[in-house]
Amino acid sequence: MTGPKTAVEWLASVAPDPGACRWEWERNPLGVALLPAGKAWDVLILPGDLGYPTLDVLTRMLDRPGPVLADFGDSRVGFFVPPGTAARWLGTRIRTAGSGTWIVVPYPGRISRGVRWLVPPDGSGTLTDPALLELAMHEAVAGPARERNADG
Repeated sequence: MTGPKTAVEWLASVAPDPGACRWEWERNPLGVALLPAGKAWDVLILPGDLGYPTLDVLTRMLDRPGPVLADFGDSRVGFFVPPGTAARWLGTRIRTAGSGTWIVVPYPGRISRGVRWLVPPDGSGTLTDPALLELAMHEAVAGPARERNADG
């Protein structure tokens, strides 16, 4: 079974106190909670000018990528990837959130101010494959370069 309720349970399961996490989501006027990365997922955080084109490419490659967040102002886009990815990732302009870090996570299925879901979790545990994410990043960068060369 998938959906917002299952997504809440999946996300809250990584919290030190899942019940307190759910309580915080319900009562926090911003509709967000702090959750530890590195347990069920890591997050690769791309600058918005790379993250949005990467998400466009990724959604053409997959029926459904893993969860994706955008921060306030759309300056960064975070892709949920398997745990351990952050420790191995090398990439210019890419931030990582893995073991020992915390991220702000909005309640699935609700509009929140600030951080928001571009691809909300469905509770199935689906994550984006880092190799496919890297391929999508390369394609996102190469696409405009090819278009400029074709025009010239």
